[in-house]
Amino acid sequence: MTSFKQVFYAPNQITLLRLIFIPFVIVAILYGRYRVAFALVLIAGVSDGIDGLLARWLNQQTTIGTYLDPITDKLLLSSAFLTLGLVQQIPLWLVILVLSRDVIILVTALVMILTTSIRSFSPSLYSKANTVAQVATVLLTLLVLVQSYDVLRWLQQAGIYATAALTVVSGLHYVFITAERLRHFERAS
Repeated sequence: MTSFKQVFYAPNQITLLRLIFIPFVIVAILYGRYRVAFALVLIAGVSDGIDGLLARWLNQQTTIGTYLDPITDKLLLSSAFLTLGLVQQIPLWLVILVLSRDVIILVTALVMILTTSIRSFSPSLYSKANTVAQVATVLLTLLVLVQSYDVLRWLQQAGIYATAALTVVSGLHYVFITAERLRHFERAS
């Protein structure tokens, strides 16, 4: 019962609200309601920072929040990337690159959980930078669809290439770190 009560903590409620935003973001993009999609993604981004601060400030860091927060962020970003790719606003090669990296990391983590005692998978600095680039790319793409200024289009293109580079770098970093962790695990076994 104590674990269930944690769902009602303010930080977890904010995370759940972000989760609820996902279908609305998808529909807004598909129907060309880019202002709405931009506002929802912006609110989601701001709320992601707020829920973390609130969890620490209120001493409400929970196990469910530890798992739910990154899953929600990944679902929201992946959905936005996929939908923007489908409406041809983000290049499909980037959508495939971003989603492939995420699937590879998810499958690798699942295999490690099932076959080893390794349970923690903290995001690296590269992974965090990649997430920032992805959020910026989604927001800039939506903003270009709302206000098409040259500087915004240039920033969007920069975001696309920064996201591609950071996706590759963070993916390779994950491979090296995971290999090292598995070598250490085997030596300890």
